[in-house]
Amino acid sequence: MTKLETESAPRVVIVGGGFGGLAAAKALRKTDAHVILVDRQNHHLFQPLLYQVATSVLSPAQIASPIRGVLKAQRNTTVLLGEVTGVDSDRRRIVVDSADRRGVALEYDYLIIATGASHSYFGHDEFARFAPGLKTLADAVSIRNRILRAFELAEAEEDPKRHADLLTFVLVGAGPTGVEMAAALAILVRSTLRFEFRRVDPSSARIVLVDMAPRVLGPFAESLSAAARTRLDQLGVEVRLGHGVEKIDADGVIVAGEHIASKTVIWTAGVAPSPAGKWLASPTDRAGRVRIQPDLSVPGHPEVFVVGDTASLDQDGHPLPGVAQVAMQQGRYAGRLIHRRIVGKPEPPPFRYFDKGTLAVVGKGFAVLQSGRVRLSGFLAWLVWAAVHLEFLAQSNLRVSVFVQWAWTYLTGQRGSCLIVNHHAPASGDSRAADGAPSSLFREAS
Repeated sequence: MTKLETESAPRVVIVGGGFGGLAAAKALRKTDAHVILVDRQNHHLFQPLLYQVATSVLSPAQIASPIRGVLKAQRNTTVLLGEVTGVDSDRRRIVVDSADRRGVALEYDYLIIATGASHSYFGHDEFARFAPGLKTLADAVSIRNRILRAFELAEAEEDPKRHADLLTFVLVGAGPTGVEMAAALAILVRSTLRFEFRRVDPSSARIVLVDMAPRVLGPFAESLSAAARTRLDQLGVEVRLGHGVEKIDADGVIVAGEHIASKTVIWTAGVAPSPAGKWLASPTDRAGRVRIQPDLSVPGHPEVFVVGDTASLDQDGHPLPGVAQVAMQQGRYAGRLIHRRIVGKPEPPPFRYFDKGTLAVVGKGFAVLQSGRVRLSGFLAWLVWAAVHLEFLAQSNLRVSVFVQWAWTYLTGQRGSCLIVNHHAPASGDSRAADGAPSSLFREAS
């Protein structure tokens, strides 16, 4: 019997199989420890390309990888399907709901929380019913259904006066997700769908991008923001800035007192962290993210680490952004720090984020890039964007598949998956397990 098969090996539990959690697991691949990764989904999702699923460029399978498949070569790692509902940091255990058992305890020696973020409607949760967000594959497929169904309904509608309402799309939030989504939607309706309908003209669709900020892509330099705005104008996107939405209902939105009739509203603004701060009873920032130490640990609990969108850490007087690169670097750091503790080596210096640059694509062949003093927009930035996104897909087969689809779409305008499918996301708290969790890992919480 090997050490990993006994109770003598330290147990490292990772909550979340996103960018941070997966990076942490990989950093521990050679560690003499029992690594357990828990996620409520069985797949790792490449969230930056979700909008391409929502606008039919890619299929869901092209941006998601089974976590078990990604980590199959790591003999020290177990993947469990379940949803974490609490943390008992004093007794060093988490509480997990799996497919057939609820409130089950999983003990740890080290804990890494990488649970990501969800939609934030800034106190207007009633908007969620009419304006879905884009955070999961289920969200992307649902939005794709809504977009394509709008054209189908307009094609079948006898009254031309109703076509405008059906073919008006409002996106709330002009950050990277909103800008990328709006541009992709504009190209979808003006190229791919343009010749596929007989009674309506898809290119007549109205796309409105709304944000209370004074410019699009706020985190970028003003010159890049202006370039992105110009590109959106060229694509026919109607950009409305300086005013937030006052109301969203089944008939559309109200912006600055004006009612915009729309049957398809998409929420691309704001995120909220997971309830990790409540689980840990730890101090949080105003957004609810856990305030962590320079080594990414939770104050008073050096064995508990929080990374990614759930963590709040300042660097050079500014909070680190909630982007994939931060989560990946923090996940690797936490994994390596735990490894060094286990093998008895000195701990590394405090975590420091290395900014490799920020990218946003604004339609076919155009992107903006900001890295240090480098400011770039246009086709070259788009090539860099494509290369970077291909590099960070979790598996080689996805890189090949996405590259081929992008090349085909670029040359022909044909999308990868213009399908309306019956998709129903499970109710909150409902899980679908791929296989049962080894019973030896769990014991009933008490």
